[in-house]
Amino acid sequence: MQANHQLHRLGFNPEQDHCGFTQAVASFIRCNPYFCFTGYIPSSSIKLFTKSHCLPVFLVQLKAPSLADIVKETTINMKAIFCGILVCIICSFLPAAAQNIVQQHGHLKVKGTQLCNQKGAPVVLRGMSFGWHNFWPRFYNKQAVAWLQQDWGCTVVRAAMGVEPRGGYQQDPAGSVKLVKAVVDGAIASGIYVIIDWHSHNINLEEATAFFAQMAQEYGKYPNVIYEIFNEPERQSWEAVKAYSEVVIRAIRKYDPDNVILVGSPHWDQDVHLAADAPLQGFDNLMYTLHFYAATHKQGLRDRGTYALKKGLPLFISESAGMEATGNGPLNEEEWLNWIQWAEDNKVSWITWSVSDKDETCSVLLSSAASEGGWQDTDLKESGKKARALLRKYNLKQGQ
Repeated sequence: MQANHQLHRLGFNPEQDHCGFTQAVASFIRCNPYFCFTGYIPSSSIKLFTKSHCLPVFLVQLKAPSLADIVKETTINMKAIFCGILVCIICSFLPAAAQNIVQQHGHLKVKGTQLCNQKGAPVVLRGMSFGWHNFWPRFYNKQAVAWLQQDWGCTVVRAAMGVEPRGGYQQDPAGSVKLVKAVVDGAIASGIYVIIDWHSHNINLEEATAFFAQMAQEYGKYPNVIYEIFNEPERQSWEAVKAYSEVVIRAIRKYDPDNVILVGSPHWDQDVHLAADAPLQGFDNLMYTLHFYAATHKQGLRDRGTYALKKGLPLFISESAGMEATGNGPLNEEEWLNWIQWAEDNKVSWITWSVSDKDETCSVLLSSAASEGGWQDTDLKESGKKARALLRKYNLKQGQ
């Protein structure tokens, strides 16, 4: 029981462990009284046994034995060596998502239809989108980001900055930017990628240009950052969205020449076939967003996505979920899994909506959920349990 207690202090649950390494640690603690885990501490304070600078880290400390113990135990030094080896083995079993994924992949780039790392190898990002910042600001903090990385296995998060509604960017630009920056800074600290999302359904060219110029100036040097310049155009024509996008992209590229930019398409990011027939020209590292809600959008929209990919249009699913497009109604797990399989087969990155506690199906948290993470199963709705399971499954399986 003492061993399990120490593991819980480190943030691990032996009863729910599916990798097997926490049981190994518990067994080691029980069998080796001269060693103990001192707790979960910030990686910036670690001076030994670190795998990367953003890992949950194990610090092993030798208990000071008495003289009688030293006489009795002549193998103490061998135990110390074994302990160090054990910690290294434990770290090797951590999922890639619990490691510094940005340190692993570096600056992302687009080759053909594929998102790739700095060496040109394909990358599939999987993660969660925060809800509208102006409605659920309490989750916009670095601790929630760290929890999504460490416990859910996210390799990317999305900061959805509301624009028009009450408390949005148009009404409170400074407050909006502050919350977005909290998530971005948290993602950088956690070593994962982050999407800065202009969460609007309308063209607001002047405000969007100013906002993204500011973000590019402040964060353009970080490989973690991805820009989503228009969440979901509604009824604007593709030509209107293209014209808007060209201006905003140039504003970003003035300060950030190479981080990936996501471009929306009409009708809530479903008309990707129109973008495929007439894509933007003259820019590098662009991708186009495709959004789905599985109980509403089925094979027909997947066929559009396949058409776009065959035409050479790189896609990124920056928002999706398993229920109706209203965000409510029952989960359609069969169609949700069909979508995830389609994305995996085509190496398309996907993000689930949303980290919020609204009384609706797509908000993955219950009101009992703490603002700063640490969520238990009892804090999750069914959509949250499913989203977490999918993220852990694929990020563990793929090692990215």
